[in-house]
Amino acid sequence: MPIIEVNNLVKHFGQVKAVDDISFSVEKGEIFGFLGPNGAGKTTTIRCLMDFIRPTTGEIKILGKDAQKNTVKVKEDIGYLSGNVRLYDKWTGQAHLNFLRKLNGHKEDHSTELIKRFDFDPSRKTKELSSGNRQKLGIIMAFMFYPKVLICDEPTNALDPLLQNEVYELLQEASKREVTVFMSSHNLAEVEKVCERVAVIKEGKMAATESIISLKQKKIYSVHAHFADKFDPADFQGNGLKIVRQLNNSLMLKVKGDIDQVVKKLSQYKLVDLEIDQASLEDIFLEFYE
Repeated sequence: MPIIEVNNLVKHFGQVKAVDDISFSVEKGEIFGFLGPNGAGKTTTIRCLMDFIRPTTGEIKILGKDAQKNTVKVKEDIGYLSGNVRLYDKWTGQAHLNFLRKLNGHKEDHSTELIKRFDFDPSRKTKELSSGNRQKLGIIMAFMFYPKVLICDEPTNALDPLLQNEVYELLQEASKREVTVFMSSHNLAEVEKVCERVAVIKEGKMAATESIISLKQKKIYSVHAHFADKFDPADFQGNGLKIVRQLNNSLMLKVKGDIDQVVKKLSQYKLVDLEIDQASLEDIFLEFYE
């Protein structure tokens, strides 16, 4: 049974469709990436998952329970990290952690080890904290009770590269404990490092849901050919071929599918130089936004 199930989720804000009929599921222990640029609908989806806002239509289940009808019970098993960590400015970091302890009763608390791990000073008032230290506190609060489900909106926001790697390790450790992780990001390299599957959202619609491995295996190539003489551009159009740039006797192509078809066409011409590169994961990702 999937730990997170989203079916036909729609959310309107007036006449604007922020999320438009998206569906996906996340399995136990999986790190699932929710990828898209700012404004694509990632945060709106997360706010629906957390029942901070109600969907216009659609169904959300977390741990087999309706996320709206059983919102209090469901949230007992969720660690949540907002993309914009909001804190009580007059409280210290420790006061925030103490407050969460009271709310969560007798759950096992790992905040002390997380404080050491992230080199965080809990004695300072949060109004004095930098954006990076506020993010550290948000991470500690989300992870401190080792929840069954982690929902993270841009988890490495405002962190330096060393601390970003610490968060990646923390997510992978959680996955090994069979914690289910749903994380949004606009950073493809981040998703590639930690996620097993990724959903790509574009203008509120689901563009794709695939494993990182299958995305990398997509056959997309960049071909740069320099011809000795004139050539006919019409030979390099259609059937998965697209001319990216044409200048004098040189041609840059994007090829989707079998590269042999291009090689055969190029063999009809005398070439000065030829480069063929397989597309990076970033190039493949950008395909969804063209």
